[in-house]
Amino acid sequence: MTAAKKTVSPLFRAIESLHGERPWGSFLDAGTGRNSLQWVCGLDTERWTAVTASGSMAKVAREAAGKGLREQDRVIVANWMSDDLLYGECFDTVLLDYFIGAIEGFAPYWQERVLQRVRPHVKHRLYIVGTEPYVLDDPGTEEGRIVQRIGRLRDACLLIGGGRPYREYPANWVQRQLGVAGFRVCEIRHFPIRYRERFVNTQLDLCLRQLDGFKDEKLAAAMREHVDSLREQALPLARSEAGLPCGADYVIAAEPLDKRHHALAMEDPAQDQA
Repeated sequence: MTAAKKTVSPLFRAIESLHGERPWGSFLDAGTGRNSLQWVCGLDTERWTAVTASGSMAKVAREAAGKGLREQDRVIVANWMSDDLLYGECFDTVLLDYFIGAIEGFAPYWQERVLQRVRPHVKHRLYIVGTEPYVLDDPGTEEGRIVQRIGRLRDACLLIGGGRPYREYPANWVQRQLGVAGFRVCEIRHFPIRYRERFVNTQLDLCLRQLDGFKDEKLAAAMREHVDSLREQALPLARSEAGLPCGADYVIAAEPLDKRHHALAMEDPAQDQA
């Protein structure tokens, strides 16, 4: 191993289980962050490449990698909308960790293109981690409704403050897009979420940071009161043994299909050179 393993998310443990005895080989963390790169550094990879569109996240990722950052490894600041990004490079294993939802902030209205864009870089295995949407539909429990209210308040503050909310996509949508992009879905696993104090505070603190962007001071003041009230309601439940159960994360394992099985025509480099 290249680095000592810290506490690993059950989602990453699930990926390890799905991967089995296959070698990790060359690894692409297509939308890197602290948690994913710490995990990648604990795997027996030949080399890894981590991509983020955020310069500040790149700094966080490098710090998270620490001594796990070897000479052959790299962190790249770039946007997947660029055709030049990783042109001609292929990786044995590719990870999209909450990537499809998060890309809304950097490449809006592009989600249906993501898997087609990544497809040429996947040699053997693609792993996708995501969250089932929880902001729109009634979760059916009071605890779930509190989580939903936090999510709706976060998105409202982002929009009014001039930001752009993340946009989660369900596993069945991702599964359809994988087929269109030329992948075979190997397995899908769901993991029920039990939100805790950290979720409540990070999401509501994000709301507070957006208030400086409000042009209406009265609205900002009212929103601050609403944030404080919702925090007061949510924290006792989040700190309880049961927490705030709501929704689920998912892990999808997929493999690229042979070109003749693709729903979309794939570019032929030989024809391009003709």
